[in-house]
Order: sequence, then C-alpha cells, then structure tokens
Amino acid sequence: MLIVDFLNLHNSGARMEFYFEGVGLKFLFCLSSRGSAQFVPALVSAFTDRGAAATMKLHLVLPFICTLLSVQQSLLLQVCPALCRCDWNTNSVTCAGVDVLPQFCSCTQEVWMVASKLLFIPQDAFASLPNVSRIHISDDTTLTSLRRHSFFNLSRILHIQLTSIKALSHIHQEAFKDLPNLKYLGISNTGLRWFPGLQQIRSGQEDFLLEIVENAFIQVIPANSFSGISERALTAILSGNGMKKIESLAFNGSRLEEVDLSRNRDLDHLDEFAFSGVIGGPTHLDVSETRVTSLPPLGMNALEKLRAESVWALEVMPPFSAFPHLQRAELTFPSHCCGLQKLQRWSGRSQEVVCSLIRAALGRQQDSSAGPSQRSLRDASGLTAAGGTELGPHNNSRICPSRGAFSSAERLIEDFNLSVCTDTDSRPSCTPTPDALNPCEDVMSRAFLRVLVWVVSLVAISANLLVLLILLSCQQKLSVTRFLMGHLAFADGCMGTYLLLIASVDFYTRSRYHRYAVAWQTGSGCSLAGVLSVFASELSVYTLTTISVQRWHAIFNAMRPHRKMRLWHAAALMLIGWLLCITAAVLPLVGVNTYQRVSICLPMDTESTAARAYLVSVLTANLVAFMVVCLCYLHIYCMVHNSQHASSRSDNSMAKRMAALIFTNFLCLAPVCFYGLSATFNRPLMTFTDSKVLLVLFYPLNSCVHPFFYAILTKAFHRDTLMLLSRMGLCQRQAHLYRSRLFTVSPHIYRGSPPQ
Repeated sequence: MLIVDFLNLHNSGARMEFYFEGVGLKFLFCLSSRGSAQFVPALVSAFTDRGAAATMKLHLVLPFICTLLSVQQSLLLQVCPALCRCDWNTNSVTCAGVDVLPQFCSCTQEVWMVASKLLFIPQDAFASLPNVSRIHISDDTTLTSLRRHSFFNLSRILHIQLTSIKALSHIHQEAFKDLPNLKYLGISNTGLRWFPGLQQIRSGQEDFLLEIVENAFIQVIPANSFSGISERALTAILSGNGMKKIESLAFNGSRLEEVDLSRNRDLDHLDEFAFSGVIGGPTHLDVSETRVTSLPPLGMNALEKLRAESVWALEVMPPFSAFPHLQRAELTFPSHCCGLQKLQRWSGRSQEVVCSLIRAALGRQQDSSAGPSQRSLRDASGLTAAGGTELGPHNNSRICPSRGAFSSAERLIEDFNLSVCTDTDSRPSCTPTPDALNPCEDVMSRAFLRVLVWVVSLVAISANLLVLLILLSCQQKLSVTRFLMGHLAFADGCMGTYLLLIASVDFYTRSRYHRYAVAWQTGSGCSLAGVLSVFASELSVYTLTTISVQRWHAIFNAMRPHRKMRLWHAAALMLIGWLLCITAAVLPLVGVNTYQRVSICLPMDTESTAARAYLVSVLTANLVAFMVVCLCYLHIYCMVHNSQHASSRSDNSMAKRMAALIFTNFLCLAPVCFYGLSATFNRPLMTFTDSKVLLVLFYPLNSCVHPFFYAILTKAFHRDTLMLLSRMGLCQRQAHLYRSRLFTVSPHIYRGSPPQ
C-alpha cells in the first residue's frame, strides 16, 4: 500500500513523503526542477534490493507514481517566485524589490519588475521563457548595464520597456538580438551616455515603435544607428533627450515612418546628410522646441507632415521643392509659409497649362477613337515643347498647344492620374499664416516706394553730411543756433542711414524676402536699423522743439541780454534729449516692444500692455512737442506784429523761416501719429502695405528737407562754403567779395546773432 503525505507546500516547492507498506520503504521527496529525474531511479533500485516480491509490487504502484510526477511538474510550473505576485489567468508575474533575477515559470507571458535592485541583466536572462511577450523593468536604482544577449532569441516577445533606471549607463551592442516579433522598445529616463546599439534586433513586424525619450545624457546619434532594427516601417520617438548633434547618415538603411526629435532643447546640429541613404520615408518629421538652424534637404522626398514649432534658430528653410509630397507644415514664423504659398502659386499656373493640354489631347483622342474606354496619356507634351524647351518654375506664360503638341500628347501610358487636374483640396496647409504685419511681400512692396526710398536716403545723407562739414569747418565762434542745427543735421543723417539700410535689404532680397525674413528681422541688422530710426526721429523732434523754444526765448527777451540762452544751457538741454532718445530707442531691445515685428524694423508690436504703452508714450510725446512748437511760433508771430515789443529784423526773419520749417516737419509727422495711435488701439485705418507709403514718404521726408531749409538755401551757408573753398585755394575772388561785405550785411538766420 502506498501512502503519500503532503507535509508542506510553499513557494520554493512541495515536500512529499512516500511510504510503501509491505516493503518497508519510506521516501521523503522535495519537489524541485530535478526531483523527477532522481526519484524514479532511486525508487526502482530500492524495490529491486527488497527482492522479487517487492519488484512485483513496484509494477502495481508505478503508474500511480508516474501520475504523481506529472502532478509534481504542474505544481512546479505554476509556483510563484518570492517577492512576486502572479496572475495565472493572464500568466503575468509582477515582482517588487528583488535583488536576484527570479526563476520564472516557463508559461509566463508578462514580466513586470518594479523597484528591483539588480546590478545587471545577465546573458540569456529570459531564455527559459519561450512564451514571454512583454517585459517591463522600471524604477531600478542599482541596474547599471545590460550584458550581451540579455534579450536574445525571444521569438514571441512583442514589448520591452525600460524606464526610470537612472543608474543604467551601458547597453551592450548585442543586448537586444534576434527579436523577430518585437513591436515596441522603450528606453526612457536612464543614465545612458551613448545612443544604444540596436542594429541586431531584426524585427519583422509592421510599424515598429522605438521610443527613446527623457535620457538627459545622450548627446549624439551616430551614423547607421537605426539600420537593422526593423525590416519594415520604423517610427522613432526621440524626444526630450539631451541630444546636441545628429551625425551624417544617422538614419541610413532604415525605413522610416515618423521621426520625432522634439524637445531636444540642446539640439543645434542636424546634419544635411542625416537622412541620406534611407530606404523609405520619413513621412512625418518633428523638430519642435529645438535649436536646429537648418533642415536637411536630402532624404525628404516622402515627407508629408513637417512640425517645427518654437524653433527660433531656424531662420532659413530649405526650398520647399525638396518636399514634393508635403501636405501639412506647422512652423514657427509666418514668412516660412510664404515660401510654400509662392510654390503653390507657381504649381497652380503650370498645372493649369499641363491640364489644359491633357484635356485637349484626351478630347482629340476620344473623337478619333471608336472604343468607349478612356486611356491615359504617356506624355502630356505640354511639359516639353516641340523645340525642347522645358516648362520650369520661372516660365509662367500661358502656352497654346500646337498641332505638333497634340500629336506628341497622344502617346499613351497606363496609370496616369488625372486627379491632379480636378483635385482642389490638394494644396498643403501651413501655420502660422501671414498676418497683417507680415504679409507675403518684399520690404518695399511697390515699385515707386523702391525708387523713392533710394532718393530720400541718398539726398538726406549727402545734404546733412554737407551741413555738418560746413558747420565743423567754420572758424567762427560756435553759437547756440549753430550748435542746435548741428544736432538736427546729425539726427537727420541717422534717419537717412536707416533708409539706406532698408533700401539695401530690399534690393538684396527682392522677390525672395520670405527666405531671409527671419534672419533679417531677428538679426542685429534689423535691431540697428530700428534703433537708428527711433533715435533719429525722436532726436529730430526734440531738437526742433528746443530750437523753437530757444527762438521764442530770444525774441521774448530781445531787450534783456542777461536772459539770453547760453551755450551751456543748450548743451544741458541736448544732453537730456540724447538720454531720452537713447532710452526710447533701446527699450524695444529689452522687451518693452520689439523691432522684429515688421520688415521695416519699426516698433509696431501691440500685443502686450507694455508694447501699447510704449507706442502711446512715444506718439503722445510727439504730439505734445507739436503743440509746444505751435504755441511758441504763435506767440512769436504775435510779438513780431506787436509794434510795442522791440525785436531785431534778423530775429523776425529767422522766426518766419523757422516757423515754415517746423510746421512743415510736423505736418509730415501728424499723419504718422494719427494712424499710429489708431492702430495701437486696434482700430487700424490702413493696411501695413499702405502704411509703408506713409512711413517712407512722410515719416523720413523731412530728413532731406531740413538741410535745405535751415542751411543750404541761406546766404550765410553760401558764405561759409566760399570761405572753406578759399582756404582750399578755390573761389578766391568770390570769397574776397564776401569778406568785404561782412560788416555791411546783416547776418542771416544761419548766424544766430549779429556781429558787433
């Protein structure tokens, strides 16, 4: 009789006691992986030693023993390791805090290891799990490396994820090898310093997903990093790492579906040959929130969606002709979308010509064909004229198909797609769309503006330089009027320099401004132009206001010489003016407003409260200055016509001339202030394209008018010019005549005070 006593069952195994009555044998057997191999030989040997009778009894109990052994094997297979939880309905094992890789049941399909304390994953660690399909290891603080063949020859594995293993610094190049059914590999938030070698995976699954994210120490993706991972389409999510460089041929030999490089905030070098050698794709590319300065033009033939948002260093886009299948673009700057719109406008014109030729040839074919079936064209012939001239992107003229073209167009092929001639929704979308301040146009959008800006800038620079030269070379004592007019000439010269800079940029970028818009508007050149513009305009207004107040003060106190404005008074006033004007010009550089908003580099941003306050302050200051000038000259004219108030003839003449000068200046500034204030309060009365006429024709026009009003057309300026020429040995006779009249002719406005 066989008695089986289950003495103990626990996680490490089952202990059974076998007692055979009549034979006197007692076996204490602990079930283990090798128990069955040792138990049967020992049992047979024991029965044989007892004699023939015992051997006969062995034949009776042996079937029952075999049944027990099979039960033993089943118990062993479903034993849950220590520190683990097992769900045998799904064959899932979850282990927490283990420091040695457990012995898993061979039926295990999912392994979850959380907060483990492993030092490394050894070779063939999961080789005893033929059915495993998912392995997840996370929150391990001690795991430093994956050895060779850590994940090797797992034919049913679908999903491997390693996350939050910050001590992991090394992955052997053959750690992942021969995983033909792997569909997902995720490595995130680790301490890896080099991009892992994954070329031995050789997955045959469709749409393989590789997710390597949040690895702060991976800086470079070397060449051929993705070849051999998957034999089919590969999606690579590589966002949020510490990458700085993607080398040439990095994606060589791979079939790419989507490549996500977003949030690699230190990535500033994406090699132009990074996608060279790809077998297919990519169809989606995301470089948002990086610092790349250019996109690779090679290997982008299959690209359908491009996302490059918040990429402020990407100033110049490659030609959109490098993306023939692009359907959607999400970019950073509106000007980049202008390039795509221009490409579509060209495609629309050429497509219209080609489609008209195709329809005409098809109609001719159908008229001459007896069959009802519609065959397709082999050669549209409109693409190439009879003389061999190819229709290119710059050939925008309409082509009338000739009889020879019809004959050539009747050559047919199969699979010609006529949907390009009927599909109106095939144009790609692009954001952000150009707004009111950034339309798709050149800096000088109209031909007459392009001519006018050159004329005004050259006249302003040459005339004001001439005035400064005469003022600085004059040997007479410096007067207050001469001092103030020197500042006015300098301010107007700066305005002419600003216009010359804008005209030069327009000349260089004509018809291609969208390619250079970001580089220009975000560069130091535009900032310099904006500073010159604001500084020059405000200094000119301030100086003219000071001149008006000085002339009013001189006429009002004509009989009180002790109250006359001295040179140091004027110097103090101009020092204050320079400080105010420099402050107004620099504020947009520190974020109060911006010069980067428009192509002509003026502070026209109205999105923030600070920007609107800045514009209102500057324009209001100009209006206040205009009112001060008006009041000064109104009082001057009242005093000139008041016979009881003594004033010199020279002061009267000067007051009239300066009144004409100042009123001309502010009549030009008034429209700018009016339309500027209306736009500041979101009530624009004209488009930005129309406002360029105002800003180029009225805003800087006085810069070339001022030197003629206050100097060049005056007799005093002529006299000083002759004096300068006489010192150079020229015009000696005319200079002598002026010297002889020096004490008989009353000084003009240009002198500032009569000689004694």
